[in-house]
Amino acid sequence: MAVPVAFFGLFFAYPVTAIVGRGLKAGGDWQFGRIGDVLARPDILDVLWFTTWQALASTALTLLIALPGAYVFARFDFPGKQLLRAVVTVPFVLPTVVVGTAFLALLGRGGLLDELWGVCLDTTVWAILLAHVFFNYAVVVRTVGGLWSQLDPRQEEAARVLGAGRFAAFRRVTLPALGPAVAAAALMVFLFTFTSFGVVQILGGPAYSTLEVEIYRQTAQLLDLPTAAVLTLVQFAAVGAILAVHAATVRRRERALKLVDPDLTSRRPRGPGQWALLGGVLLTALLLILLPLGVLVERSFDGAAGSGGYGLGYYRALQSAGSGGSSTFLVPPLEAVGNSLRYALVATLIALVVGGLAAAALTRRAGRLVRGFDALLMLPLGVSAVTVGFGFLITLDEPPLDLRTSWILVPLAQALVGVPFVVRTMLPVLRAVDDRLREAAAVLGASPLRAWREVDLPLVRRAVLVAAGFAFAVSLGEFGATVFIARPDNPTLPVAVARLLGRSGELNYGQAMALSTILMLVCAVSLLLLERIRTDRSGEF
Repeated sequence: MAVPVAFFGLFFAYPVTAIVGRGLKAGGDWQFGRIGDVLARPDILDVLWFTTWQALASTALTLLIALPGAYVFARFDFPGKQLLRAVVTVPFVLPTVVVGTAFLALLGRGGLLDELWGVCLDTTVWAILLAHVFFNYAVVVRTVGGLWSQLDPRQEEAARVLGAGRFAAFRRVTLPALGPAVAAAALMVFLFTFTSFGVVQILGGPAYSTLEVEIYRQTAQLLDLPTAAVLTLVQFAAVGAILAVHAATVRRRERALKLVDPDLTSRRPRGPGQWALLGGVLLTALLLILLPLGVLVERSFDGAAGSGGYGLGYYRALQSAGSGGSSTFLVPPLEAVGNSLRYALVATLIALVVGGLAAAALTRRAGRLVRGFDALLMLPLGVSAVTVGFGFLITLDEPPLDLRTSWILVPLAQALVGVPFVVRTMLPVLRAVDDRLREAAAVLGASPLRAWREVDLPLVRRAVLVAAGFAFAVSLGEFGATVFIARPDNPTLPVAVARLLGRSGELNYGQAMALSTILMLVCAVSLLLLERIRTDRSGEF
């Protein structure tokens, strides 16, 4: 456990603590009175209110739309099920910048709905809420549907035989069993939407800010570190509370139920009602997921290079720096593709080493301290990535860790987000390995390292590949921290997209759509490969 603790202490706790300390100190003394002063400001209260209620609304809307999909994946067996499962999961691994760009192309000014019906939602809350549902649909489908598929349907059938109606049987038998999974999914959706950055940054405009967006604005634009520090503490406290409740619901879900093989619970739809439900879920996937992504691809070819038709002009323009008189980049934007792939590969390797060691340590030890460390590993998913990125710049600038000008800084920031996915993917599989196999290897003279190589690794090889796929995808799309530390001559794909969208002009907009399409395709291919090697026990994600 020493390596994961040292990694998180040095590259997460130290930068966050340092940046918060700079904001709350004046003349060497702590100024805790600033917390009350900042939280009393009307503009900050508006940010806190919007952050909270949009997260609650996004969570409720996601549950409403995604729970029927969870039921379909759990109980129905139909052609193309695995492909559809991969399709609905694609948005979850997409960078938030791409999600915001896709909905901008669909709902924004000059977007599809604006052209067809004059409907423009690019600066309304509805656009943000729908983008959040798009992003988190798979969280509910996988978390709730995974448990639902393992519930014995004969329990509900017995209630029906005893006279309960269909709804009563569901409410009294199935719903209580699903409660921990629904709560866990709702908490994760709330966490992701509460800390939303890229989606709100692109779609919200100046009128709407979440805590994360406001931290970025106060840090990068206004240089108001005290306000940013207070907002970071507020977000940290909220995320800590959410993760504590989530950990409790996960433990309850693991202990409370006797589960069955999912293959025994799924069957082909029967009757018009079930076929209609399946059709409704397919239509939802088409409208909610495929339509925004399709519009994103269409906009990357539409009116390319002023031709008035479709073509590859925007993609060709990516090959030259400063195209159209723009000084957005010092290098051709297309170089961001190679940069992102290299950074993501290094970040994946770091995440696998750190996350694998953490998962192995959590498997072999128990107790409250270990459970606390397990929860702490999830903090990078919720704590301000903007704070982490800015903290890197002001802390890792002196020997022996003078990394501010080093390329490794970007993969380190990306690995912080990848490690929780590695741990959550590998931990359930490692816990399923019979300890007697390790003991037998030790009796036969194998060292701990050889026992892990000969016993654990063959059993968890698929889980390692799945973990690597998720770590690669989320590293590729990390934006909050890399927007600070990616150098102008080595931009990543999400940073390049954000810079292009931040400049006026049709060419910049078209290049942003083209880069977003490339990034989407890379993430989608990674996920489809991941689904082919995935097993039912390959972790929580």
